[in-house]
Amino acid sequence: MKRLTRDHVFFAFAPDLKPALEVQPGEEVWLETHDCFEGQLKSENDLIDSLDWSHVNPATGPLYIQGVSAGQVVRVDILELKIGERSTMVTVPGEGALGQHLTHVETVLLPREGNTVVFRNRVRVPVRPMIGVIGVAPREGSVPCGTPGPHGGNLDCTLIGEGASVYFTAQVDGALFGCGDFHAAMGDGEIVICGAETPGEVRLKLQPVPDLVGLSTPFVETADRVATLYSAPTLDEAAQGAIEAMAKFLTDKVGLSINDAGLLMSLVGELKVCQVVDPLKTMRFEFPKAVLADYGYRLPR
Repeated sequence: MKRLTRDHVFFAFAPDLKPALEVQPGEEVWLETHDCFEGQLKSENDLIDSLDWSHVNPATGPLYIQGVSAGQVVRVDILELKIGERSTMVTVPGEGALGQHLTHVETVLLPREGNTVVFRNRVRVPVRPMIGVIGVAPREGSVPCGTPGPHGGNLDCTLIGEGASVYFTAQVDGALFGCGDFHAAMGDGEIVICGAETPGEVRLKLQPVPDLVGLSTPFVETADRVATLYSAPTLDEAAQGAIEAMAKFLTDKVGLSINDAGLLMSLVGELKVCQVVDPLKTMRFEFPKAVLADYGYRLPR
């Protein structure tokens, strides 16, 4: 099985990136990742104000998927996700949703013990590994890995973990996929700009899904739900975008009327925050797959 080490990273999604590895559709591959600080914070004495800011939020890649053309929808199956033995968190006055109240810069290390991470030798938080940065190259321009958007990027969606599938629309041939910024655990919102930041490795399978052309992406599928993701300058705009993307999926792909789509979204859907601290805010709208099954619909594989 192919493996791409964490030596192969990039810091902005762009159409002119040189592929680090080529894979065939459906081929499994391992990617190794740094934490979002590229391993620069090794102890609690290492503070974020000493960081090389040109080396944050690295994504491993990019992968060139053979046979994928611009405009095709690509499904990324997260088959296995492993995290490091230790995670890092930071506080930065002026940054994040509580930045105006934070008093000083601080680095906190969280060791992993079994299936928990330990906060200040007191609180044990269940491990829930997830991928923060994941996406494909935009059609033009360069988007820093720390910024989310239609291409993916720093979505910080807690659904994007082991067993999930994430869908993107390739904007360039080969898609130029990459991911990084793993978290051992994170609450929705990522209030102080970080989760439990950790290095790790992930086993992936990537392939085009011709029957989903036109799907509003990024789009996430888990064992029991689907979700539309949308990033915008404000939470109101991000919420409206995620809502409209789900309505479009339910009408275009599932075949519901817009009235029934709206009624069901009000009845069983859930509008949630992914993150509020990146250059754009990200919201998601979740919808249960059990209701899709009631209409005889399942996502094509």
